[in-house]
Amino acid sequence: MHKKIIVGITQGDTNGIGYEVLIKALADSRINELCTPVIYGSSRLLGYYKKLCSGVENFNVHITQSASDLHFRMVNLIPCVSEQFMAEPGKMTEEGAQAALQSLERAIEDLRDGKIQVLVTAPFNKQNMNREGFAFPGHTEYLADAFGIADPLMVLCSPGLRTGVVTGHIPVSSIPSALSKEKIREKIMLLNETLKNDFTIRQPRIAVLGLNPHAGDGGLIGTEEQEIITPAIEETNKNGILAFGPYPADGFYAVAEFRKFDAVLAMYHDQGLIPFKALSFSQGVNFTAGLPVIRTSPDHGTAYRLAGEDKASPESMLAAIFMACDVYRTRKRNKEAMADRLHEG
Repeated sequence: MHKKIIVGITQGDTNGIGYEVLIKALADSRINELCTPVIYGSSRLLGYYKKLCSGVENFNVHITQSASDLHFRMVNLIPCVSEQFMAEPGKMTEEGAQAALQSLERAIEDLRDGKIQVLVTAPFNKQNMNREGFAFPGHTEYLADAFGIADPLMVLCSPGLRTGVVTGHIPVSSIPSALSKEKIREKIMLLNETLKNDFTIRQPRIAVLGLNPHAGDGGLIGTEEQEIITPAIEETNKNGILAFGPYPADGFYAVAEFRKFDAVLAMYHDQGLIPFKALSFSQGVNFTAGLPVIRTSPDHGTAYRLAGEDKASPESMLAAIFMACDVYRTRKRNKEAMADRLHEG
């Protein structure tokens, strides 16, 4: 019986580095031992980018029309864009955005139907997608809508650092009004839950950052810390969650305070992601917590300037595939353990 995890992988923007990092990552000998990959894309585009990548001469794929007909010892590809499609590396085009959406929609359909077990998304260009009528700020929001989740949590992960954000892809001017004690409390609880259930950390320690410089300096530079962030932390403490803060973001990272915690919760996107990418960019993974399904992605974008140059590193894509499989196995073990307890009871 087939035991390997079936990993669906979207192609992302066809003119970015998605195919290059995919090909290099899936050429790694560890992949076929770990999982059965399924690319949602185009055999023509795959062939085009394969010629541009060095060291992948023995990389071959099984082309199939359905995730119900996979070759479990090979990389599989399900065509979901026209084979007449032409790549234009480094260019932001209408066709590139349309192909990215077609790939994502087909993969989501198979994920929902259980034909693939986890999803890894290659990057697309948000501006380009929105220009073509994509009504979401990014993958996270799209997946939340697809699976009926009101407010998931974006968590950036690396071996030495995990960072969640209370607010995601919104303008900086909207951040203060988007924050509330209830929202911060819910994000702390969700982060705590995913650390325990998906990353097997029995009693997580969570650092919560302040919103304002110096965490408000006792109300001199803003009152959000006193009025909403501290009360949210205190409420979660009453529920047994080890959340601490709020910490001033600059000093917190400057003295590597984050090493004392299992995760950090930032108030907004750049507050969390700038230090994360500065410290962990090559191995960073974007994990969407709070979904009933497992989705990861590399923590980089389309990198048009590198597209077609054979310079893009597959490390983050590899890490995203490995993490998706790890979380899947963890959730499966948890489910089996719960079933055993219920049976014994």
